Amino acid sequence: MTTTSTPVERATAAAPVTRNFAWRGQARALIADLFERSPVIYWTDFLLTTGLGWTLVAVYFLATPWSAVQIVAFIVASLLFFRSGTFIHEIIHMPSQQMVWFKRAWNLALGIPFLMPWIMYSNHIEHHNHRRFGTPSDGEYLPLGSSPVKETLKYLAQAPLLPLFMLVRFGVLGPLSWLHGGLRRWVLTRASAAVTNPYYSERFPKRFEKHLKIVEVLCFVYILALAVLVWRDVISLTHVAMGYLLLACTLGLNWVRNLAAHRYINDGTPMDLAGQVEESINITGQTWLTIALFPVGLRYHALHHLFPALPYHNMDEAHRRLMASLPADAAYRITNRDSFFAAVRELWQSARQTPHERSAMRAWLPRPDRS
Repeated sequence: MTTTSTPVERATAAAPVTRNFAWRGQARALIADLFERSPVIYWTDFLLTTGLGWTLVAVYFLATPWSAVQIVAFIVASLLFFRSGTFIHEIIHMPSQQMVWFKRAWNLALGIPFLMPWIMYSNHIEHHNHRRFGTPSDGEYLPLGSSPVKETLKYLAQAPLLPLFMLVRFGVLGPLSWLHGGLRRWVLTRASAAVTNPYYSERFPKRFEKHLKIVEVLCFVYILALAVLVWRDVISLTHVAMGYLLLACTLGLNWVRNLAAHRYINDGTPMDLAGQVEESINITGQTWLTIALFPVGLRYHALHHLFPALPYHNMDEAHRRLMASLPADAAYRITNRDSFFAAVRELWQSARQTPHERSAMRAWLPRPDRS
């Protein structure tokens, strides 16, 4: 009798019973001089990228509708804002008192206008916790590779709705929750984290609540100001639709990019650091698409999970050193993929081979819904 194994079972069977992770110490020594952040690089990159992005937004809104100029301005502005937005990942990994004004500038130039203040991403640190990574309590992990294809399609279908979710969160739920304790508890548990796992349910950290309230007020004032401008016909509904489209595209780029961050084949079992690294992906092809879809060091996701504190501007050099000097059997080498398409193709093929009854997504579903 022939049985069909799931991607998780195949990966487990192929892996050695014990991992050789001794090479991590060697890896740390190879890049020990690369952990210092350069504020000059951060500020220069962010200000130039964001400034050019907002300049192209003006071109996008003022250009002749559907002209080549407008379309190009839209595409390039979206890519630039995507790049600026990914600095949120760097911010979360900074010590609390490091580059404080950079964090404030990021919020004012991007976080508040895009309704994504960086404190909403504080849950990201849990993604590096060995007790949470790859489990239902990880807000940034879904077992798409060990679940049927429909789960990947459901994931992608959420992207166009992300701006609407944020408008409701900061324009309706946030202000109302200030007046109702029960709703506030729900908002802090279910609507105060930047996650890709829709089943994530963890209370927002109490130590950050004051910060959250401040940015909630700023976001609400921003939404209210836009509403007044629309009411007074200063901004037309066409402009609102254009802004929504730009925001949806910018956020959607990150949503799609996430598909190539991990293999997503874990079944919900906690993983040690070696397992996290092997489950993560480096995109090593240096094409224009890689540069566009993986800005600010995101293409080295396995390297990031190996050394989360490594600043983005040193990742190229760190990866080069590791590939040149690590042992041939170091698991770091198996995390590399030539392109985004290679990683997504692997994910898609893995999902296609997973029957519904063997879906790992069942571990993520709320208990009453499991079958």
